[in-house]
Amino acid sequence: MTEPQPAPSSSSAEAEKVEEHSGAAAPGDGEDGPKIEGEAKFSAVETATGEENEDVLWKKRAKLYRFDKESNQWKERGTGEVKFLCNTASKKIRLLMRRDGTLKLCANHLVLPTLELKPNVGSDRSWVWHVAGDLSEETPVDEVFAIRFQSPELATEFKTQFQDSQTKMKALEAS
Repeated sequence: MTEPQPAPSSSSAEAEKVEEHSGAAAPGDGEDGPKIEGEAKFSAVETATGEENEDVLWKKRAKLYRFDKESNQWKERGTGEVKFLCNTASKKIRLLMRRDGTLKLCANHLVLPTLELKPNVGSDRSWVWHVAGDLSEETPVDEVFAIRFQSPELATEFKTQFQDSQTKMKALEAS
């Protein structure tokens, strides 16, 4: 079979276009762009998460919300693993949560004895608390958080760990 040839044209611009498309592909060009030969070599890169000197006291999956005062409604902050971490040197305990996939912080604050954990209205698997200085953003921000778990049992575990952490932090402050 022979390829169909374009009809002769009097226009020189059209003739140039035909020559461009009918010519052989330039070396290295592929259908999806340039072909790169060789093997890419990658080496492991050590990244610091800030969790290296901390012990995980408790870790479960949850969905975190923050209350937006301007629109007067709850906004989803992220879904991921919420952790209670104890610093091995100072023994201070913080709550940390990172979003799935991006691992971006969505909650990061000390579990201070002054925090008040309240049940979320209408849900047995959700809790609400106010933080004076959440550090998940560049600067400390006052936030009202709500956290929701898959089951009431996990929500109860969270409450127990939250209160145990507050008790330990209060003992630290007293010493």
